[in-house]
Amino acid sequence: MQSVHGFRATARTLLAEELGVDPLVIEAQLAHAVKDANGRAYNRTQYLKHRTVMMQQWADYLDKLARGAEVIPFKAA
Repeated sequence: MQSVHGFRATARTLLAEELGVDPLVIEAQLAHAVKDANGRAYNRTQYLKHRTVMMQQWADYLDKLARGAEVIPFKAA
């Protein structure tokens, strides 16, 4: 069974590992807060341009999979 959180986790992993997207950009897109207090107070970067590029890469990646691109096999649970 897949959950919304599971889809987010899968997307986060594939964006970083398959598409090489900067984890800070991914976290900004997923609306995850910076963990340390100083980071929250001083880093207000939204990475809007980078996020736009990332989302197009993600859409292209999903389109490629839908067309029958090589799919990563997973072991059965």
